[in-house]
Amino acid sequence: MVLTAATLWAVNGVVSKVIIDSGDVDAKRLTEVRTTGAFVLLFLVLVASRPELLRVRRDELPVLLTFGLLGLAFVQWFYFEAISRLDIGVALLIQYVAPVLVALWARFAYDEPVRRRIWAALGLSILGIALLVELWNGLTLDGLGVAAALGSATTFAVYVLSAERAVTRRDPVSLVCYGFLLAALFWAVLQPWTSFPFGRLDESVSLLGRLADVSLPVWLLMTWMIVLGTIVPFALLAASLRHIAASRAAITAMFEPVAATVLAYAWLGESLTAYQLLGALVVLTAILLAQTAR
Repeated sequence: MVLTAATLWAVNGVVSKVIIDSGDVDAKRLTEVRTTGAFVLLFLVLVASRPELLRVRRDELPVLLTFGLLGLAFVQWFYFEAISRLDIGVALLIQYVAPVLVALWARFAYDEPVRRRIWAALGLSILGIALLVELWNGLTLDGLGVAAALGSATTFAVYVLSAERAVTRRDPVSLVCYGFLLAALFWAVLQPWTSFPFGRLDESVSLLGRLADVSLPVWLLMTWMIVLGTIVPFALLAASLRHIAASRAAITAMFEPVAATVLAYAWLGESLTAYQLLGALVVLTAILLAQTAR
């Protein structure tokens, strides 16, 4: 489930970057489209198939609010901002410091024992990020992009931890549905739909890179993003937490930056410098090390 979700997210990253780079829709609007479209489709499916799953108990509200707002709403916004300013591979590798954050939360919030290698992993992850952004060159990467990627790492950790708690008493599909509802409401207040550039949805945009000669309408790319780039992978990850722990899910999801880097190279022609590749290896090593100390 997690490997499938990670692969779909990787493809979605490239599709989303194509939409953002076209200039028709910015990162915030794309987040709003993604969350609202996902909620509407999931809600219709549940109403038609299993409406009883939509019942909500009062004691579920705190977890649902955390999951929907801090998890789903912000993780996507930060992610879109990051990939609009950075190469996808760099953005994802910074985002996947999240498993280290999950382990730290387990130690200090849940008071679970954490082995020494966790602290070594944290130090390695910081070193890896320093190599990724090439700090000795005065931060050659976009500073806001790096900050957004770190924000995505934090909110992704919140998503995994809150989902792990929520799926013990709620169906994963209805959990994701309510999460997207809260995220959609948040963005509707922040930027009302009355100002949405609906006229641009019929415009065709180039797929960029090696597919620059191919053009598709914005609405079709958004449909892919909502269904196969959002609903299916988020539901798969939430469902997987009934079978494996949050730390296992987080490390398995590390397949996403690997897939995304390959896709970005094959599709967009993106590349990393030697130092950034070394930084990527250090970050990956840090996260793998952290997950052996569960």
